[in-house]
Amino acid sequence: MGYRIAVVGATGNVGREMLNILAEREFPVDEIAALASRRSLGTEVSFGDRTLKTQDLDAFDFTGWDIALFAIGSDATKVYAPKAAKSGCIVIDNSSLYRYDPDVPLVVPEVNPEAVEGYAKKNIIANPNCSTAQMVVALKPLHDRARIKRVVVSTYQSVSGSGKDGIDELWDQTKAVYNPTDDYEAKVYPKQIAFNVIPHIDVFLEDGQTKEEWKMVAETKKIVDPKIKVTATCVRVPVFVGHAEAINIEFEDHLDEAEARDILREAPGIMVIDKREDGGYVTPIECVGDYATFISRIRQDPTIDNGINLWCVSDNLRKGAALNAVQIAETLGQRVLKKG
Repeated sequence: MGYRIAVVGATGNVGREMLNILAEREFPVDEIAALASRRSLGTEVSFGDRTLKTQDLDAFDFTGWDIALFAIGSDATKVYAPKAAKSGCIVIDNSSLYRYDPDVPLVVPEVNPEAVEGYAKKNIIANPNCSTAQMVVALKPLHDRARIKRVVVSTYQSVSGSGKDGIDELWDQTKAVYNPTDDYEAKVYPKQIAFNVIPHIDVFLEDGQTKEEWKMVAETKKIVDPKIKVTATCVRVPVFVGHAEAINIEFEDHLDEAEARDILREAPGIMVIDKREDGGYVTPIECVGDYATFISRIRQDPTIDNGINLWCVSDNLRKGAALNAVQIAETLGQRVLKKG
């Protein structure tokens, strides 16, 4: 016996990835519904070797459905997620709407799988921000060994984090650079993204950090440990898919780089590729389409006591969004629902 699954926002980049990953991982599905806004009604999407036609989210009845994977913005989620949850369908939400709600668990299955059991307060589970998801996968096994005091992270985030519009803007601007007769105005980003980097993701807050940076702080504390101090600088780079992060970690106890490397090699969801030679590390283009969070450049930080540096790369549409949501559904099935 399998599950009745609804994918909400099935025509978007993350929604399509959710359908792909459900099929790839052979999630036990008895029935699946691809939902989208009325303007996308009837659009065809793929689920394994099947083709699904999208249904109207506004008219859909979630009664009798087990799990709904939401991949729509916070405004629409605010309308439809409570309806689905009230009908008895468990919502796994990829937006930021519920991440900081104390009654909603924020889950990365490799890190805090037990947290899914707190879903019942609102019938909702939140998926973390893409930049946080890959980082905490790397932090947790090291924290278990030596207790992390402080993290300094600089991100290099791809334009797919802004959705299809971000991808289109990078593509159009790149073409315009080589064809100056093309008149192109930046719409998604405040400055040119092609052949540039922009130290600005999401809105600015009063203290000078951006909301993306604040998310990494708040979510790491909620998922891993509220005692960990985190400071982040989040940067948009001209890469289509794949987020990278340079992470500096200060521990309470000494942790040798060789032991850190061994710990990460054995940790769930992580692939260590760390050769001290030309090309002996992973870059964003190499992680696209993969499930793993890749770790490279593991080394001691000699400027502080008990410090380690590392490089972390992951497909943000997968581990940063769709894959993590499907893994939450799998964890929910194993620990709570126990079907399939």
